[in-house]
Amino acid sequence: MKEPGLDNRHRDKNPPKAGEIQQKRGDTFNKNLPKPITEFSPNAKLATMRAETGKTSVEAVRRAAKRLRP
Repeated sequence: MKEPGLDNRHRDKNPPKAGEIQQKRGDTFNKNLPKPITEFSPNAKLATMRAETGKTSVEAVRRAAKRLRP
């Protein structure tokens, strides 16, 4: 079932995470994101970017990266 605005992800239907949006995998390269984060290398993995910024979602990582590296 496709849900609009979730970037081909879905909401979990089963408790305890019912309603949460599935997160992108940590082994996704920056260059393969829909909009790569320019503050990081194209070959940086999402898990590395999450660890460096301390954020989980891709959009939160993007916002934090702009503050870390202007």
